[in-house]
Formats: sequence, structure tokens, C-alpha cells
Amino acid sequence: MPMKMHEIRELIRLVDESDIEQFELDNDGTKVMLKKASNGIKYVTTESSAEVQPEVKQLEPTPTAVVKETTPSPAEPDTEVDETDLHKIVSPMVGTFYKAPAPDADPYVNEGDQVEEKTVVCIVEAMKLMNEIEAEVRGKIVKVLVENGQLVEYGQPLFLVKTD
Repeated sequence: MPMKMHEIRELIRLVDESDIEQFELDNDGTKVMLKKASNGIKYVTTESSAEVQPEVKQLEPTPTAVVKETTPSPAEPDTEVDETDLHKIVSPMVGTFYKAPAPDADPYVNEGDQVEEKTVVCIVEAMKLMNEIEAEVRGKIVKVLVENGQLVEYGQPLFLVKTD
């Protein structure tokens, strides 16, 4: 039976979080090879027994771009968020971002809320599976970077957290 996309994503996440530089798997006609290049770009190769040539995808590394508010709204004081000292909670997968467990429910977290390592901050839906995303750090939510219902990419920053 060919591997499902969420299984491949989980393998990518596990290899990304480990010291492993190369990983290969042959599972019932599906071959998966993951390599970490020195510049942080990961290469994923999958080959199914039904395919003639392997499919190669290049995944971008976790973004490091600095997001700054260019013009503050009149209601807010002139405070610019300095991201250099903030932790980014990033999406572990491609999917749809949801800030609450249901459309009529309160958001998991709002800007200014304190979070613990195991605090659920949002859901990322991928292939009809609701994946709860935890903060993984202690601190205060400084900024929510995405809108409810927005499509997010692997490694895309979702929240900025000032760690304790």
C-alpha cells in the first residue's frame, strides 16, 4: 500500500527535528529518500511501483524573513515588534489555519495571552485531519501572524512569542 501524504510529512518533520542527515525507506513499492543539505534545504524523493520516474520535490527551509508593521494604526501606540528576541511558532505542515476548535468557539489564544509548552494555540487542518499545534515554549503571545481560515505552508510562522 503506498504511503499517505501525512505519513511522508511526519517523516519529514521527524528527520528535520533530528540530527539525521539522510533517511531512506522502502515500503511496499514506495521508496522515500530524505536528505538534509548543508544550506538547510530538504530534498524528498518518492517513487511508487506505478511510476516510471521518481518525483523530486524541493522544500524551502523555515523562513527567516523579518516581518515588521510598516504603518501603525491610529488606535495603537507606535510600537514596532522586534522579532530577533521572539520565538516563532511555525506550521509543521501545509494546511488550513484555524484559531478555534469550532466556528462559534473562542480562539485558543489571543495576543497578550500567556502560554505553556503544552498549550494548544491553533489547529492546522491537512487532508481532513485536525492537527492541534502546541506552543512548545513558555511565554506571551505577542502577535498572531495569520488569519483564521488562511492556507499556511510548511515552516510558515504562525505566532510570535516572547519567551519567559
